[in-house]
Amino acid sequence: MPLSSTQNFLKHHTEALVKDVGIEAASQLSGRSKASLNRYYSDLPEHADRFMPIDVVAALESASSFPHVTTALADLRGVILAHDDQRPNAPTRGSVNADVIALSQRFALLIAEYQTAIEDGTISANEARRLLNETLALQRVLIDMKLNLEREAS
Repeated sequence: MPLSSTQNFLKHHTEALVKDVGIEAASQLSGRSKASLNRYYSDLPEHADRFMPIDVVAALESASSFPHVTTALADLRGVILAHDDQRPNAPTRGSVNADVIALSQRFALLIAEYQTAIEDGTISANEARRLLNETLALQRVLIDMKLNLEREAS
């Protein structure tokens, strides 16, 4: 039986993850053999029902340059993920005053992008992406501000 489009999609992204990490490193990180890893993304009918376990996905994505399988799963649900490799998962140690200044600057950049985008009366796909990037940057500043306020409150 041929793979469904969803199965094919997931296997393609699983292969991208393994190749991103490297088959040798992926085998060591996951504790799985190279043959087992290959079966997870094989499109042969006998491997159609074999998918990478979530703990293996997590281990490999922690070493990869991009969360290939997580992003694929989000795409299947219609969810948009924002990947920011410049941001560590640790609270910042800035001050609230610095956060307010950063917030003002980011908001100004968002408004400037919006003004440029609507000059011709329509927002193109590229303009929408730039607006989304500025919105995400503004969101990061708000999250940093929230973390700093929580730290000061405790």
